[in-house]
Amino acid sequence: HLVREAGRACADDADPDAVSPGASKILQTPISRVPATVLELAHARVIEENVVGSCTANVAVFDGMRQQVHFANLGDSGIIVLRHIDSDVAGALKRDTTTPRPLRQSDLRVTFVSAQQLRSFNHPFQLGWTGREVAWSEDDETSFRRASESCCSSVQVRRGDVVLLATDGLFDNVEIDDIVDIVLEWEERHGFVEDGNATGRTDRWLRGNSKRAESLRAVPELAQQLCQRARENSLDGAKDSPFAILAKENDIMWSGGMPDDCTVIAMHIVGSSSQ
Repeated sequence: HLVREAGRACADDADPDAVSPGASKILQTPISRVPATVLELAHARVIEENVVGSCTANVAVFDGMRQQVHFANLGDSGIIVLRHIDSDVAGALKRDTTTPRPLRQSDLRVTFVSAQQLRSFNHPFQLGWTGREVAWSEDDETSFRRASESCCSSVQVRRGDVVLLATDGLFDNVEIDDIVDIVLEWEERHGFVEDGNATGRTDRWLRGNSKRAESLRAVPELAQQLCQRARENSLDGAKDSPFAILAKENDIMWSGGMPDDCTVIAMHIVGSSSQ
């Protein structure tokens, strides 16, 4: 999967929207199952076809055999994994330290957040091409980077996890806690969990019912709901967004949301069903 965002080009005749569709078109043809290699080959094709522009990118591959998601992320897009973790399976490192167990309304938590890469505030690393080779060093002010410099990792996933890949259009406008609330409401609305926890879900799995068909129908709705919330928040001038709060921390007077394009890919790990 490619999560991309059009960036700012460095040439007068650059088309900032051209490189992302160009890279997306290239990635429609399977060329590798190694995310970093996919980015590298796609960037090479962009240069070969002289597509001027730049973009952030996030490529992920689900490995069902190893139960892992492998990804390569360059820039300020991201991948997060949400999981129901109650005290009996949390362990010391994952325990909820803020709310006593009897008072918790849900055991859904973010168990993984990928690293974002920025040169400075609001200047994410990008893959880019100006029409000519650009000599790059650590001291340069350019945000252009090589695909080999992407943040590459693998994260273990479990049955029931929700995996989200998204551009900063989501994370700049929707707090992580609000994303968790939206995912939980989606799970409850479609009957994947009840009363904010996964106890009933485990019983359902033991009966051989994974609700796989329901998940296939419902996952696009979750991605759309997250995009819609990001859009609403981005146009809200009365409430500071995560972007606005971070801007103020960098001595930039910004209030309200951050209007931006937004791409969200949602994955729900449900397992096979015997029914």
